[in-house]
Amino acid sequence: MKLSQFKFKLPEERIAQYPSPYRDDCRLMVVHAKSGIIEHREQFTDILEYFEKDDVFVFNDTKVFPARLYGNKEKTGAKIEVFLLRELNPELRLWDVLVSPARKIRIGNKLYFGENDMMVAEVIDNTTSRGRTLRFLYDGDHEEFKQSLYALGEAPLPREMIKRPAEPRDLEDFQCIMAKNEGAVTVPSAGLHFSRQLLKRMEIKDIRSAFVTMHCGLGNFREIDVEDLTKYKTDSEEIHVSGEACQIINDAKEQGHKICAIGTTVQRTLETAVSADGKLKEYNGWTNKFIFPPYEFHMADAMVANFYIPLSIMLMLTCAYGGYTRIMKAYKEALRDNRYRFGTYGDAMLILQD
Repeated sequence: MKLSQFKFKLPEERIAQYPSPYRDDCRLMVVHAKSGIIEHREQFTDILEYFEKDDVFVFNDTKVFPARLYGNKEKTGAKIEVFLLRELNPELRLWDVLVSPARKIRIGNKLYFGENDMMVAEVIDNTTSRGRTLRFLYDGDHEEFKQSLYALGEAPLPREMIKRPAEPRDLEDFQCIMAKNEGAVTVPSAGLHFSRQLLKRMEIKDIRSAFVTMHCGLGNFREIDVEDLTKYKTDSEEIHVSGEACQIINDAKEQGHKICAIGTTVQRTLETAVSADGKLKEYNGWTNKFIFPPYEFHMADAMVANFYIPLSIMLMLTCAYGGYTRIMKAYKEALRDNRYRFGTYGDAMLILQD
C-alpha cells in the first residue's frame, strides 16, 4: 500500500473541536466486513445490540497527563512550546520533550515556566531522535515536582483540534473514564464513547471487560514522510498486558465468544502480545508495530474505531481490519452525510467480522 491511497479531502469544519455533551451521545456507523453492509445508528449505545453474554470488550486503560507547556527562553523571552513525551529519570528530573520552535533552542539554554518563573528547566541534550532532554530544576520531592509541573500543563490536544483556546475542562474531556495508568500524551479516542451508564448496561447484559495498557505517544500523529509504507517505522510505545486480561480474553476465545477491540491502540497491543498458538500472553515492554493493509489479525472479532483524519496510521489500521475498499467506501458515505464528525472527538464506527 502507498501513503497516497489514504488521502481524502476532509473539510476543516468536519473535525470535531469539542466532544458530544454526553460521552455515548454520538452517531455509530456499523460496517459488516464480509458482506459489506453498512448501517447508520443514531446512538452509540446501540452497540450493545451486536454483542451477547460473555463477549469481551478490550479497553486501553492508559491515562493522559497534561503534556503541553508554554515557557519563555532566558534573555530573549521568546515563547517556547514544550511537549512532554516521557520521564527519563525521576531523581534527576530528566524528561524527553519536543520543543517548538526547535531552531531557537540550544544545549545550556534555560526555559522559565509559570508566573514568577515558578519552574525552570535547562536543555542538556538536543541530539535525541525524538527531540530534546530537559532537566527541571526543582528542590521539592518528586510528588511535589510532578504536581507543580502538571499544574503548568494543558491537555495535549492534537494539532487539528487546537484551533481554539485551551479550556479548563479539556483534560477531563480528553480522558477515558477507565483511565488508570498514567503515561499517555494522547487519548485512545475510541474509548471516549463509553460512559459509566453504558459500562453498567454492559455489566447487566453480562458483556465482560478486559483492560490492557498502551501509553499512546505522538507517533500516532506524526507525519509520514515516505510513499512506500513498508519503509516507514513508527515510534515505540510502552505496553502492558496482565495475566488477568490474558485469561479473560483467552477463555472467551476458546468458548467461541466475540472479542471486541476498543480502538487501534488495543489492536496493536493484542497483535504484539499474541503468541504463535493464537493465545494472548503476558507482555511488559515496548512495541513499534505498524499495521496497514494487507494484514491478518489474530485476536479481535470486532473493533470500535473513530473516523480518523487522512494519512493517519489509525486510518491505515482500520482499513487493514475492515478491508481497504470497504472502509474507504464507508468514509465516503460519512463525508456525504454531514452529520458525521471526524477526529478524536468525532463519531464512532463498529467493524464486525461476521
